[in-house]
Amino acid sequence: MRGNRLRQLLQEHKPSIATRISSRWGLITELAAYGQCYDYIEYLAEYAPLQTEDFENLARSCELHGMGSIVKVDFQNRFWTAQKALAAGIQGVLFTDCKTPAEVEECIHMTMPDTPEYGGRFGYPSYRWIGYQPNKPQLDHARMVAASVRLFMIEKKEAVDHIEDICRIPGVDMIQFGPSDYSMNCGYDAADPSWVHCRQEAERHCIRVALEHGVEPRCEIERVQDASYYMELGVKHFCLGDEVKVLRNWWSENGRHLRSIITDGPCS
Repeated sequence: MRGNRLRQLLQEHKPSIATRISSRWGLITELAAYGQCYDYIEYLAEYAPLQTEDFENLARSCELHGMGSIVKVDFQNRFWTAQKALAAGIQGVLFTDCKTPAEVEECIHMTMPDTPEYGGRFGYPSYRWIGYQPNKPQLDHARMVAASVRLFMIEKKEAVDHIEDICRIPGVDMIQFGPSDYSMNCGYDAADPSWVHCRQEAERHCIRVALEHGVEPRCEIERVQDASYYMELGVKHFCLGDEVKVLRNWWSENGRHLRSIITDGPCS
């Protein structure tokens, strides 16, 4: 197993760049890695098809190129998915849809090692992280589990209201504001003109509180130029692009352009 890339960057107070993938094909991870730009991959298990052996292939692909890896999990089956992913070698978990500090604490408890020191509920699975059969000492495994990065989406009104309490919880490494879920949870469309300012202020509030409590905020952006706004707020961890959106936009924009050329002449 390689070292945990994202954990290392957090400990050294350095910035990080990730990108989001939905494909289980290891080649997609490798294509993202070839430019040597990304510190880690985020696999969107919350949205994408999932088989547990996919975690092994994704982890191997990342390790081959010196990248880290995290998985974004559903709320309902988050503990099973998180433990399977970590046991396969994925290095962090992005938890979604937590509303209360108690739910955040439960996520940390279920993914911390079950030892007197850590007091968690994650045992010693005979899987890839230990070499399948016990060839890694149990306490070495426990330290690897403890070093996993735990990120939390702040995307419910209740979570935003309790952001200070959430950021005080030991084990919360990073937070990320979720504008779409937050808007829906408050009864608005994210792009509603009457709502945009409130949504943006909620995001700024979460970023500000996280930094005050030593928790790193992470932001998703679709364009490089969008980073400057967040950097002025103190953000230095970014997730750039989404495999599905990149493909959809490229196919739509270029397909429409070509269609206009071959049917009606060049676009103006």
